[in-house]
Amino acid sequence: MKYDRIDKRLFERNRAKFIQQMKENTVAAFNSNDIYPVSADSSMPFEQHRDIFYLSGVDQEESILVLFPDASDPKHREILFLKETNDHIAVWEGEKLTKEAAFESTGVKTVYWLQEFDTIFKQLMAEAEGIYFNTNEHLRANTETQTREDRFIKKYKKLYPAHQVHKSAPILHRIRSVKEDIELDLMQKACDITEGAVKRVLEFTKPGVWEHEIEAEIIHEFIRKRSDGFAYTPIIASGKNACVLHYVENNQQCLKGDVILMDFGAKYANYASDQTRAIPVSGRYTDRQKEVYNAVLHVKNESEKLLVPGTLIPEYHKEVGKLMEEQLLKIKLLDKTDIKNQDPNWPAYKRYFMHGTSHFIGLDTHDSGLYHKPIEAGMVFTCEPGIYIPEENLGIRLEDDLIIQDGKPAKNMMTGIPLEVEEIEEYMNK
Repeated sequence: MKYDRIDKRLFERNRAKFIQQMKENTVAAFNSNDIYPVSADSSMPFEQHRDIFYLSGVDQEESILVLFPDASDPKHREILFLKETNDHIAVWEGEKLTKEAAFESTGVKTVYWLQEFDTIFKQLMAEAEGIYFNTNEHLRANTETQTREDRFIKKYKKLYPAHQVHKSAPILHRIRSVKEDIELDLMQKACDITEGAVKRVLEFTKPGVWEHEIEAEIIHEFIRKRSDGFAYTPIIASGKNACVLHYVENNQQCLKGDVILMDFGAKYANYASDQTRAIPVSGRYTDRQKEVYNAVLHVKNESEKLLVPGTLIPEYHKEVGKLMEEQLLKIKLLDKTDIKNQDPNWPAYKRYFMHGTSHFIGLDTHDSGLYHKPIEAGMVFTCEPGIYIPEENLGIRLEDDLIIQDGKPAKNMMTGIPLEVEEIEEYMNK
């Protein structure tokens, strides 16, 4: 891992929050991710399951965390099971966590090797009345791939059919959405790395560069600053490409007169950042580009004022829709007839702004959270309105990450990234 060791008190507090919400005499188990194959003997880089990382800080494969706060043996109230290292693994892959190092980085005092899991787990289940399984219940989850967690659930449901089954997801969605100060510091580090990359691109961009060259500048800056890489697949979309919301080919030349929509963020210590800027290839916006840009910026600025404790997210999105409708009328993309004849289920503004404005962000770019509950202090949201005009080969989206605060406006974690038209033009022409 490229990042500095994280204070283990974070993971101790996270486990305590989860344990506090467990039912009496229950066990909870959390698995690491698999290393996924590509073909032949190739595999994808390992990405840790964010839930076991959140609760333990363990960032290696073949790991299991077990929580059993009511265990009769105090040593078995928190247990880590890890892949046992050996000389062969050390030579070919590098050393894995020792039991001592695992305690130092996680705060979990009891560590066994993975081959001991079935024996120990059988003892725990003999005492327990129920078990928490960690199913993926994210609203956007959509995969047919069977995960290590899926196999675990299938196996142990069959082995222990008489135990009550509970879900970890609702608890994790609640506690992961409100960040600890240590988490906010890590997220700020990711945002700061992203800031450096945006500024580098502003200096680099000129007519004739290719989208993939911009992507290369970004990843160079990320790795140089000890980022884990992109938090998500980057979008470098010039001209008409910006009207494709998830354009990721990044293989077109950037032409004078076009605007480049750049949606990317650094990942640091598994924590994500997420920003979007729309910059002129030539270093200057046209009058029309400025008009659309400032319309989006107005919606963004006004939307951020709504991100306060107590706000309901569905109501927030409705209010943002009203703000966008007002701006689209102002820049003559909509008229009063469009508004009069609109379908309430698909308002007229969605022709030019068809996605949501904000999402939770943290260990996942689209992070865990409960969208039907009011916003709370300590949550982190994106704010990312946009206007997309295919007939003008123009798409503009502006996005920052914001910490919700009590009694004051949300704190923007990306204030160092140029945002105003004048700031961007000045930076590109200095």
